[in-house]
Amino acid sequence: AHNEDLTARETCKAGFSEDDYTALISPNILQGEKLLKVKFSSCVGTKGTQYETNSMDFKVGADGTVFATRELQIPSEQVAFTVTAKDHQTAKQWDAMVRLLVAQTWSSHSGHKKGKMNVAPDPAQPPNDTLLPWPQHQSSGGLRRQKRDWVIPPINVPENSRGPFPQQLVRIRSDKDNDIPIRYSITGVGADQPPMEVFSIDSMSGRMYVTRPMDREERASYHLRAHAVDMNGNKVENPIDLYIYVIDMNDNRPEFLNQVYNGSVDEGSKPGTYVMTVTANDADDSTTANGMVRYRIVTQTPQSPSQNMFTINSETGDLVTVAAGLDREKVQQYTVIVQATDMEGNLNYGLSNTATAIITVTDVNDNPPEFTASTFAGEVPENRVETVVANLTVMDRDQPHSPNWNAVYRIISGDPSGHFSVRTDPATNEGMVTVVKAVDYELNRAFMLTVMVSNQAPLASGIQMSFQSTAGVTISVTDINEAPYFPSNRKLIRLEEGVPTGTALTTFSAVDPDRFMPQAVRYSKLSDPANWLHINASNGQITTAAVLDRESLYIKNNVYEATFMAADNGIPPASGTGTLQIYLIDINDNAPELLPKEAQVCEKPGLNAINITAADADVDPNVGPYVFELPFVPTAVRKNWTITRLNGDYAQLSLRILYLEAGMYEVPIMVTDSGNPPLSNTSIIKVKVCPCDENGDCTAVGAVAAAGLGTGAMVAILICIVILLTMVLLFVLWMKRREKERHTKQLLIDPEDDVRDNILKYDEEGGGEEDQDYDLSQLQQPEAMEHVLSKAPGVRRVDERPVGAEPQYPVRPVVPHPGDIGDFINEGLRAADNDPTAPPYDSLLVFDYEGSGSTAGSVSSLDSSSSGDQDYDYLNDWGPRFKKLADMYGGGEED
Repeated sequence: AHNEDLTARETCKAGFSEDDYTALISPNILQGEKLLKVKFSSCVGTKGTQYETNSMDFKVGADGTVFATRELQIPSEQVAFTVTAKDHQTAKQWDAMVRLLVAQTWSSHSGHKKGKMNVAPDPAQPPNDTLLPWPQHQSSGGLRRQKRDWVIPPINVPENSRGPFPQQLVRIRSDKDNDIPIRYSITGVGADQPPMEVFSIDSMSGRMYVTRPMDREERASYHLRAHAVDMNGNKVENPIDLYIYVIDMNDNRPEFLNQVYNGSVDEGSKPGTYVMTVTANDADDSTTANGMVRYRIVTQTPQSPSQNMFTINSETGDLVTVAAGLDREKVQQYTVIVQATDMEGNLNYGLSNTATAIITVTDVNDNPPEFTASTFAGEVPENRVETVVANLTVMDRDQPHSPNWNAVYRIISGDPSGHFSVRTDPATNEGMVTVVKAVDYELNRAFMLTVMVSNQAPLASGIQMSFQSTAGVTISVTDINEAPYFPSNRKLIRLEEGVPTGTALTTFSAVDPDRFMPQAVRYSKLSDPANWLHINASNGQITTAAVLDRESLYIKNNVYEATFMAADNGIPPASGTGTLQIYLIDINDNAPELLPKEAQVCEKPGLNAINITAADADVDPNVGPYVFELPFVPTAVRKNWTITRLNGDYAQLSLRILYLEAGMYEVPIMVTDSGNPPLSNTSIIKVKVCPCDENGDCTAVGAVAAAGLGTGAMVAILICIVILLTMVLLFVLWMKRREKERHTKQLLIDPEDDVRDNILKYDEEGGGEEDQDYDLSQLQQPEAMEHVLSKAPGVRRVDERPVGAEPQYPVRPVVPHPGDIGDFINEGLRAADNDPTAPPYDSLLVFDYEGSGSTAGSVSSLDSSSSGDQDYDYLNDWGPRFKKLADMYGGGEED
């Protein structure tokens, strides 16, 4: 429940404070004698932790004290066993080793003599500083050997010593140093292993020193081994164990896991209610008073209703309530300063530290909601819904916007029909009386409601509802102008179709619900698709304005619908609509029609016949069975045709005579329905009579003959077809002849010069400047343009582009015929000759003006003749590309 405590516990590491505990004991132990104390932390307190050992002689108490289960006499140098801590909540366990060292003298037995004891006190040191860790040897009545080595008692070194350093701890000697020189050394953590050189030893004298101040919190014990060798490095004695314990000093203050602890407690809690736990750890030895922490409350703010509302367990740090009267509405939070002191809480000698515990008083529903007034009033227009008619205000001293504060409203009387509900405003906690079912002023002019308010959460034990949790609400209903309504909306009437115009059908009247507002109602027509009806504006009587026809397109399922409106003259006016449905009963007013209208039959009887039927727009019983008859006039009808009845709706028309000439015949047939009275109709069916094959199907010639074409018409059609085919044949022959002429037409140019098949030879260049007698003065740019502008029209320089319309060159056909190439070239040549914009490439052109004169002489004076003594044989050395040039110049003399 307390986040800070959980965080602290998550960072805590469960286990024993040390992996190996060592204690010095006497050889004789009494039952129940306390030997040492192990320290175990489970991060959740010592509750639920159980200790066990693997020895029947020693047990561990709940506080970690190791004691003997019986009176013991220890025969050996040391006793070792394992202590196990088990946590029943998590089913985890932790182990630690306990070594009990026995301080005793040695015992000798017969054996070989290894040396003799001859220890001289060091004059520089007290005799107590000298240890003889190795067994001393004696000879008494023969050779005797030592049974075992000595076990050296632990060496205690106080931490934080001020020196001077190095400070001597003890002197180690072997009794053999009287015979031979011996060198001493130590090994282990603190000597030759990190941390290095904490301890040192004089190799000659055996004096062991500590070189710097010790810190028990950094390391509580050291395990060294002492060695004795001769000058040649040969082992003289077996290595011996040295245990050095750092004696704890009270040099560490208790440290809280958190500087600020947050907890909570319900208001109205009884004394002794747990609030939270504060925890402080002391780095000093917890088995001594230096590490035993005790807690106490220093201050409490505010001191209301009592200055001692809380107390703390001095050993566990559990904060609990000690007095009644916690009330969140008065004090919402307490600040408690907690002090942790070591030395078992001795304020004179112990070191202290403080932390802050913030205790929040949580809300319980100990205050029922109360209305701010005993009665409330509201007003609502009739026929309105989802309208808030009154706001009910309440007061609740509990925590706002919590289940203990949120109000729940309930109507307990005055609204049996459920017209109203009370909803809670989540922001203000007010009750909003809302209309959920429309009210009628003509039925209820006012409502008297009784509303009760409560909380979402139930009241705390022992808290009763207040009389002010119930209030009355008076709601007045105001009258408004309501629209007239048709009591029988979608009114259905039945009548026969065809009633005459002006027939009164029914009275479609509306009712005005405003009984206390005398008003006139007027009627009008909204929807009358066929414009068959008329309504009286005063009384709503419906009359026909036209004949009603059931077979009309406006009729659906024999029903005709029209919509009417009734409006009053209130302020403001109101109107309502109603629908009138007229079910039209069918009368026999439609004669049957013959189907099909066209058919075909073979010219000989017996091969096939025509099935005929009738269609009637009326419905049963004004339809079939039908009667099919042939008229008596003309007489040829009954002579050539006959009708055979199949059933009530179908009959067969067939030939009566053995043969009838092919052609189109119009056969009249009279059809009569079964209505009352029956109606008849004479219809014409067009029958095509044609010759038929053995399957009873008309032949192609027969179909033409049946269409009414005679022999002359058929001959004319054949002649037209022959003429058309002849014209097509002549056109094809003419096209082939024209194509042949195009192929035989000669080109206007010589075949050798045809650009499509030959390489064209245009001209050869001249032999040199002597062949080009040009007037170089034409290359000079005139200094002025007056002479150009003053020229007569049409006289211009040949190197100037004339201004004027450009001629249109002929467009070359995409796929030209061979005979058109000459025409295309001639037309292009004529257009080029007449194009004033085409530059004359056979004349001199002025490209740039270089000034009026030149300092250089004429290049015409240069001798460009190839005659002389020039040797061109070197051209043969330039490769095959210059072979032609070498032949022209180098081989002339040889020729």
